[in-house]
Amino acid sequence: MKFSMDHFNINVFNLEKSLLFYDKALGLREIRRKEAEDGSYIIVFLGDGASTTRLELTWLRAMDRPYNLGDEEFHIAFKTHEFDAAHQHHTEMGCICFENPAMGIYFIKDPDGYWLEIVPNR
Repeated sequence: MKFSMDHFNINVFNLEKSLLFYDKALGLREIRRKEAEDGSYIIVFLGDGASTTRLELTWLRAMDRPYNLGDEEFHIAFKTHEFDAAHQHHTEMGCICFENPAMGIYFIKDPDGYWLEIVPNR
């Protein structure tokens, strides 16, 4: 059997704030949306326009506090041919949370505290 990556899900506390962040920081745009008839959840799939892998954002009406991300021992990585320009853009946004110059990577943090790794195309 062979598998291919389809999507990765994260839960978000403020959907609109997250949608604005992912568009501005990474150019991810809404591809599809599913809303519960009773309004209990909204699922939004985001895409980068280049790959078929999507990021799924799930908003739950019943969640009354920001998510506890535990030890944050997971992340999503994004690669770019424009690493220096991306670093400058994220610096201006104030969302860089960790840099590792020796490895040539850095991380940005989304509104819910999820870490997103930025790596250059090598």
